[in-house]
Amino acid sequence: MVTPRAAVQALPAYKPGRNPADLAREIGVDRAVKLASNEVAFPPLPAVVRALAEAAGETNRYPDNGAVVLTRALADRYGVAPEQIATGGGAVMLCQQLAQSFSDPGTSLAFAWRSFEMYPLLAQVAGARAIQVPLVPGRPGGPADTHDLDGLLAAIDETTRLVFVCNPNNPTGTAVRRGPLEAFLDAVPAETLVVLDEAYREFVTDPDVPDGLEVMRGRPNVVVLRTFSKAWGLAGLRVGYLIAEDPAVAEAVRKTFVPFSVNMLAQAAAVAALASEDEVRARCAAVVGERDRLTAALRERGVPVEDSQANFVWLPLGEATVATAQALEGRAVITRPFAGEGIRVSIGTPEENDVFLAAWDAVRATVPVR
Repeated sequence: MVTPRAAVQALPAYKPGRNPADLAREIGVDRAVKLASNEVAFPPLPAVVRALAEAAGETNRYPDNGAVVLTRALADRYGVAPEQIATGGGAVMLCQQLAQSFSDPGTSLAFAWRSFEMYPLLAQVAGARAIQVPLVPGRPGGPADTHDLDGLLAAIDETTRLVFVCNPNNPTGTAVRRGPLEAFLDAVPAETLVVLDEAYREFVTDPDVPDGLEVMRGRPNVVVLRTFSKAWGLAGLRVGYLIAEDPAVAEAVRKTFVPFSVNMLAQAAAVAALASEDEVRARCAAVVGERDRLTAALRERGVPVEDSQANFVWLPLGEATVATAQALEGRAVITRPFAGEGIRVSIGTPEENDVFLAAWDAVRATVPVR
């Protein structure tokens, strides 16, 4: 009998978010609202739609395997050399490529927890040990559910090859600030690669949360990971990128690239999106406005919501999490629960956010919050 590797057999099956059309049919309503996947609610940018239409006529050909046009556009935008960039089929694929490039059995991979769900799976597939450092639960004058950078630094040992810092953090939306982050980066051993996962960078409004590319410069063991799936509205096309201070790091990641992962349509769309930056910024500002409105509304209702720097908010509901998410689904609102911890609510349109608040008001009497 042919069997897969034990590490692969032990992996949990991926559970996609509920389909809103299926939920609507199930509970007998016209429409359900999905606020579970951190997508932006805006339709694709007009320039993206035009670029896709033009590129569609060439899809009988293989795409550019090196995503040369996109790489050049990114290099120009960020003032780096093309050799410092690696592209991939979404930031998730680049996370996997990083693990493949720098982890061996017997090494370790460190990250905060709770954070992006992919991190422990990366370690498992690579045969590395996962080092999970709990988030700071709260402190006087400071936000809860943030990275414990001191704890993360203390957890690094001679086996640690990769450290992921998700900033802003998914799913809590909190972010680490310049001073602590720079002190952390300066203290990390030179042989350990720090990955600043900035999937939500475009939604950051706190001026003390640094741009990862700024703190990367001069630090050869730091890379910045970003995606077109969120602010740029290309979640369905799967394209992300990595920028490394040391070109050798980007080269190693490119060597693990699955050929043609960035397809022809994805590259055309990403290039068109980059050329529409003013419109993207306006959309991000609208998301931030709704994020602030939703945060204020939840606080008025007694929910201890921390300031989010992403396109979602975090509701720390503890043991009430799963029951609350189920109750919200009963009122046609799909959120993302993390059992025993909290619910992540993506920022939707104003109308969708109002639907969520109405559903919350209907179920909150049974929801104890910490």
